[in-house]
Amino acid sequence: MVWIALGVGSVLALLIAVLATSKSASEVEAASPLLGKPAPAVSGPTLQGPTAGLNALRGKWVLVNFFASWCVPCQREMPELVRFQDRHATSGDAVVLAVRYDDPDDGPLRGLMTRYHAGWSIVDDSQAKVDWGVGGIPESYLVDPNGIVLSRIVGGVNADALEALLNRAKAVEGTTQVPAQAP
Repeated sequence: MVWIALGVGSVLALLIAVLATSKSASEVEAASPLLGKPAPAVSGPTLQGPTAGLNALRGKWVLVNFFASWCVPCQREMPELVRFQDRHATSGDAVVLAVRYDDPDDGPLRGLMTRYHAGWSIVDDSQAKVDWGVGGIPESYLVDPNGIVLSRIVGGVNADALEALLNRAKAVEGTTQVPAQAP
């Protein structure tokens, strides 16, 4: 009986150690067939009114964020996205472009954006989730100024981790030429 209790205790201690040292979802970069390839199109009407899209942001680093107002992890990542966007507001080198994911009602989306003082465009492009292979939300992709997908982040993002990812990407860009996508 004592040996069983010790065995169960050892397994639990090992499980706790693994969970305590593993990365949170906000730090998980995942594989994607899109990595290193031209970003699929994202374009459509926005919550704010006019049409917007990824092509109009060429020349900037873009975090394409798939989210919905009803998604609790999406709500939790909103302050992190705002912090990331605010860090780049003056230089204008990086922006967030959100894509609504199965979120048919504008009211909750507007409320979420207002509550967090988020100022980026939210595009209504139902085909984008298919083209990008989004399996769940939140899910984000870092796209370089030439329109090439560099990273896929599954789960909520963290502003500091995004900043580190962006700085690594900028350092690589400074040492290699990334082919520009044809317009």
